[in-house]
Amino acid sequence: MVVQMEKRIGDIAKHQEHGILAPVMEVLSQRIAQERSEPVFQRDTTLIRRQLGPMAHYTNLFSPEVRGLDNLPTSGPVLVVGNHSCLFYMPDAWVVWLAMLQRRGLESPTYALGYDLLFSVPVVGPYLRHIGVIPAGGREADLALEQDAAVLVYPGGDREACRPWTQRDRVDLGGHKGFVRLALRAGVPVVPVVTHGSHHAVVVLSRGEHLARALGLGRIRINVFPILVGPPFGITSILVPPLPMPAKITVEFLPALDWTGTGPEAAYDDAIVTACYDEIGQVMQSALDRLRVENPHPVVSGVSKLLRRGPTRRELPFHD
Repeated sequence: MVVQMEKRIGDIAKHQEHGILAPVMEVLSQRIAQERSEPVFQRDTTLIRRQLGPMAHYTNLFSPEVRGLDNLPTSGPVLVVGNHSCLFYMPDAWVVWLAMLQRRGLESPTYALGYDLLFSVPVVGPYLRHIGVIPAGGREADLALEQDAAVLVYPGGDREACRPWTQRDRVDLGGHKGFVRLALRAGVPVVPVVTHGSHHAVVVLSRGEHLARALGLGRIRINVFPILVGPPFGITSILVPPLPMPAKITVEFLPALDWTGTGPEAAYDDAIVTACYDEIGQVMQSALDRLRVENPHPVVSGVSKLLRRGPTRRELPFHD
């Protein structure tokens, strides 16, 4: 029913060349282009240190458990590839981020790739740059790896973060293979990190791809406008999303994949790129399947843990 409603809205807008919000999308597109002129690396260790407490408070609501952190190198360039969940709440990303800081140290260059639009938002953009988020659309990641940084990427992007509830335990990298080419080009180890439970915290009925097209969001590379359900609004959209449920999150860093033997020229070989993409997808899905069997009801276990320990307990991931 929801999908049929989206299609009807899409049909209404199909004769509009750029979508209902075309003028707004044009302004945002220009704003994104302007942000590209900003200095790439603005990571501020002092700010990051001040954010550790608030980050820990937030992630503690999801009773996070981190495993396999020894698989992440303590130094040198590395690409960390994760499965993305829970809309813009993304507690999985914050748990992974804190774990990487714990393992590598605050002074070690640690970056995450973020969607270009976020950097065009006042206050949000500068904040993201200062905590170590860099745009995903250009050569910023190459430059970071050249500086021996750890770089976190979620190839599935908004498609995976907004996947329907029925696909909550599925890894969906969206066919995006740029991260594979990046790893091959840079000759760095690739550490998969799999999160289970995060996408149980929200109930997504539909990605809303028809709505996104009707609104013209593709102009700024947004392909979803999810339809959600949850208290206190019932069925709603991303504009007024329900609060996330305190599902228990398990994060597991898996053994590094070594693709360096192929050489940097392999980044331009479609067969090799596809083989690497398929390999990491299978490794991540296998790990997620295992975690799902271990804890089939993350919301129930998360609520139980939260009630036992109380919501105000503060657990910093490390002391520096």
